[in-house]
Amino acid sequence: MTTFSYGLKIPKERVAVLIGKKGEVKRQLEEETKTKIKIDSEEGDVFVEGEDAISLYSTREIIKAVGRGFNPEIALQLLKPDYAFELINIDEYAKTKNSLLRLKGRIIGKEGKSRRVIEELTETEISVYGKTAGIIGQTENVSIARKAIENLIKGSTHAKIYKFLEKQRRSLKQKEMVIYDDTDSA
Repeated sequence: MTTFSYGLKIPKERVAVLIGKKGEVKRQLEEETKTKIKIDSEEGDVFVEGEDAISLYSTREIIKAVGRGFNPEIALQLLKPDYAFELINIDEYAKTKNSLLRLKGRIIGKEGKSRRVIEELTETEISVYGKTAGIIGQTENVSIARKAIENLIKGSTHAKIYKFLEKQRRSLKQKEMVIYDDTDSA
């Protein structure tokens, strides 16, 4: 049997979160993905190996998500088949340290309002950590949240973004209704 392996780095301050109390997060992740995880807590290096390339990829995405500020319980949602993790590098849009802080502030909003509204309207989870904004949720919803965050970063008004999100949400709900209507007649 072929063994696959990945190496990745996460911020040192996120290592303890990945390991969990008495190693329970690491153990749960290994059990659910049938992988082996080795962590160098001094450097933040994480090595993952396993025999299934797909579960190895999922494990890597979960570790990246925890490294980018997500709670492990939220990151574990990535084991669901229709869930995705997207990472936006805010630094690519910022010219200075001050503009990076301003852009992060636009995404988060006053007292977290903007982030909360985006999360609610797209049914996703968002983490703004370091120079990145991470999104976890159902694939279609993640791409909508990504578009909203990128447009906020590029200068769109919050009102315009909320309107866009409400329109997207209505259209998603209508699609769901059509699907349910089709199954009712079956």
